[in-house]
Amino acid sequence: MGKYPDNLYYTKTHEWAKVDGDIVTVGITSYAAEELGEVTRIVLPEIGKKVKFGEPFGEIESYKSCSELFSPVSGIIIEKNMDIEDPDKGGKGRLDLISEDPYGRGWLIKVKATNLPEDLGKLMTSEEYSKMLEQES
Repeated sequence: MGKYPDNLYYTKTHEWAKVDGDIVTVGITSYAAEELGEVTRIVLPEIGKKVKFGEPFGEIESYKSCSELFSPVSGIIIEKNMDIEDPDKGGKGRLDLISEDPYGRGWLIKVKATNLPEDLGKLMTSEEYSKMLEQES
């Protein structure tokens, strides 16, 4: 099991959050990417959509399964990763980036957070996330 970056926060549903002021970048963990296998489709929300902590904001599909994506913070979508977005929506369709570089070029959305301190208090550190995975296996 890989190491999870210390500068991120983690959800029980395997999303990560990187905080920069009130802007939060969101993606899925390397663990989630490995479990999914090859990603075949992703559904991301439109810019301007409101998201709430712990509620679904999109879907990710692979040959193995289809999973909802849950927001680690409340706020408004200000950006989505056009490198992975469906070409029909103006993106490049590089779904491989999600598993190749989940903490870098494979990010999913950016949220202007509206309830940051409270939301972050509900998330896990890298160490806590690793322990949770150990207990599940």
